[in-house]
Amino acid sequence: MPDKAPGGGPSTRLTGAALAAAAFQFVLLLGAADLLADATYEGGRSIVGPFLGLLGAGAVAISVLSGLGEMVGHVLRLASGYLSDRTARPWTIALAGYAVNLLSVPALALVGHWQVGAVLLVAERAGRGIRAPARDLMLSHAASRVGFGWAFGLHEALDQIGAVSGPLLVSLIVYLGGDYRDAFAFLLLPALACLALMFSARLRYPHTAMLEAPRPEATASTRLPRRFWLYLLGSALVAAGYADFPLIAFHLEREAMIASSWLPGLYAVAMGVDALAALALGRLFDRLGLATVALAAAVSAPFALVFFTQDSLPLLVVAAALWGTGIAAQESVMRAAVAAMVPSTRRGSAFGLFNSAYGVAWFAGSALLGVLYDVSLPALIAVSGGAQVLAAGVFLAVSRTGTGARTAQA
Repeated sequence: MPDKAPGGGPSTRLTGAALAAAAFQFVLLLGAADLLADATYEGGRSIVGPFLGLLGAGAVAISVLSGLGEMVGHVLRLASGYLSDRTARPWTIALAGYAVNLLSVPALALVGHWQVGAVLLVAERAGRGIRAPARDLMLSHAASRVGFGWAFGLHEALDQIGAVSGPLLVSLIVYLGGDYRDAFAFLLLPALACLALMFSARLRYPHTAMLEAPRPEATASTRLPRRFWLYLLGSALVAAGYADFPLIAFHLEREAMIASSWLPGLYAVAMGVDALAALALGRLFDRLGLATVALAAAVSAPFALVFFTQDSLPLLVVAAALWGTGIAAQESVMRAAVAAMVPSTRRGSAFGLFNSAYGVAWFAGSALLGVLYDVSLPALIAVSGGAQVLAAGVFLAVSRTGTGARTAQA
């Protein structure tokens, strides 16, 4: 049986503006929980490599394990999305994923052998893969009331605050004299706080589908629309052409483009812009629809050209801002577009497909860009920027095939 709402669910007691307010409160609650979740696992990921190295793991083992964890996580997204639709139990799936994802991090404080740490590293990524489609499905229900772009943009902004604060907290612990085990143990606090918020949300909103705003396209078909598959192609182009920041930082340091001490600052600029741009792009998406996704892809396209050819700090800051804007779009309005164009009965599967395709394209693209870096920087720049421009064209084409990219209001 599907998850049930108490007393018939919120929609039996609330209508109009009150129901929209309840939906917005759910978005905030989920965003706060993911702020704590990101603080936990991003904090852990910032030190897990050197920690496993101290336990005896080599560079190859750490690299392979990181890749294995990501692969497992993206494969599980397919299953999680399908099961969220099939069983109508997104809370059960999401809570299981959160528990595995979050508790694997502080458990590293108890590890004495790197092989055990490797299992926990893969488990953390697997848990994140399990929870993501189910969580996005529930978020989309509330987003249909408050605006798909605004809801996903606000969620990403809160998420990003956690992603920045976690590593900073870990750095502070180490700076004050703690070791890696102390840092992992400390991360139990945000992990438990996140789980407490999620269980609280589960009690308050046991059947989030009751928050879904009625709209004709939500019930017209139970199949994934054709434009979704074209949109998936555009998203894969964005992912494949997006250079990882570690590659960018490697280039800037190797070529002595700027002092190494400025690299964390550039990344901080990108993350700060990410949080702010997610809010702005979310609002814009609710006005312009998929054209916003196309605009973000086009705006971010020049980042590789600047990063790999310039040594002026102001220009590199601009490049970091462009890179952060693209990341903001990928984590907010690109997810919002999936929710807006797919019937609610198939959104879990759609999010699973989207996340998996995006992840596979990102890894394939990262490998290609890594090879091109050693062969030809102009080719790398052309592939990276060209993929973003092509994606923008695809998104514009999708925006003209239907109204699914528009937000549906109550």
